[in-house]
Amino acid sequence: MKKQRVNVVTLGCSKNLVDSEALMRQLDHKYQIFHDSDLPSDIVVINTCGFIQDAKEESVDMILSAIEAKKAGNLKKIVVTGCLSQRYKKELKDEMGEVDAFFGVNDLPEILKTLEVDFKNELIGERLLTTPSHYAYLKVSEGCDRKCSFCAIPLIRGKHISKPFEEVVVEAEKLAAKGVKEILLIAQDLTYYGLDLYGKRRIAELVQRISEIQGIEWIRLHYAYPAGFPEDLITLLKENPKVCNYLDIPLQHISSRILKSMKRGLDGQGTKKLVHSLREQIPGLALRSTFIVGYPGETEEEFQELLDFVKETRFERLGVFQYSPEEDTSAFDLKDNIPAKVKQDREDRLMELQQEISLELNKEKEGGIFKVVIDKKEDEFYIGRTEFDSPEVDNEVLIPIGDHELKPGNFYDVKITKSDYYDLYGSLFPKR
Repeated sequence: MKKQRVNVVTLGCSKNLVDSEALMRQLDHKYQIFHDSDLPSDIVVINTCGFIQDAKEESVDMILSAIEAKKAGNLKKIVVTGCLSQRYKKELKDEMGEVDAFFGVNDLPEILKTLEVDFKNELIGERLLTTPSHYAYLKVSEGCDRKCSFCAIPLIRGKHISKPFEEVVVEAEKLAAKGVKEILLIAQDLTYYGLDLYGKRRIAELVQRISEIQGIEWIRLHYAYPAGFPEDLITLLKENPKVCNYLDIPLQHISSRILKSMKRGLDGQGTKKLVHSLREQIPGLALRSTFIVGYPGETEEEFQELLDFVKETRFERLGVFQYSPEEDTSAFDLKDNIPAKVKQDREDRLMELQQEISLELNKEKEGGIFKVVIDKKEDEFYIGRTEFDSPEVDNEVLIPIGDHELKPGNFYDVKITKSDYYDLYGSLFPKR
């Protein structure tokens, strides 16, 4: 009997992607599984995002598109899960009766039951990877204990729950056994890892243990909260060659008044001190950060303070979000008094500044030789990354396809020959 086809659509962050991969592994023995596929399918599972307004709209549009496909007879069943569904299940049910079932973020057994699959305990920690086989995301915790005024994640995913230390290590070992060479550690608050289970932060110890796994060559750290940043992690970043010289640390703003209203636990001076310490202690560190513009009450002077900070710090990578009010967060009670046009203008100005910084930093790499992992072959180029770049969101290294056959997942020494705002171009070194 021909297996039914299930298309799992993932929206939002890499944490959602890990959840989708775990679901796909559980479904794999009964169904033909596809991810984000345009091919015809019998069932679609939409793993939604509910983080900010744009993400909510994208999720709703995806559900509506699936409903139209079902009405046209091209789909038999629609299942919706993830953050948007967790937060607005009742509202979605009332508005979208054509959806067969809605689930939250921790309802894997219930989703499987709806799809007539038994939950298998022996598959915990196993996933069907949707990434290229040489890298994978590894989630070390769920939820968040922070009370940031603008963020609904704790309302959606609950309090911080660390995965047991050995459980994370075993999952990393399984990934390495499959050929994964780069582990991207992710959490809503990575540096908090271990406090709830062990009474102390154990992220540095965990990273060190993963670095000892045979086959792992790179470990990358995402979403490190700035307040209470552990010193032993700085030491590890500096001394362990397998830990990429890369840190994703969302700072959100630099104005002390705004940071206090955001409930970030660190003022502007403390933020600058941390960044200075990171720069001083870890030479060559690539810092990725995100900032919010248009937060309630943000003055032009406070925005200029943010511009000056970015100009001074010269972040290697930067993302910008426009503030959007989220129900039930403490900032929701503040008047959203920054016009949309001003928010857009501030985003544009900040990104224009970052674009120039990125170009200058890339120009400095010209003539240098860097270790590069090849992710894929596309058109006339091999596409790779240095240790300073995370997949999908950061710079790429483009190497013309020539006499050398480069294999995705392998590492090569590459000489950078030219650059632009967000890409580097190079050739294999030494050139034969």
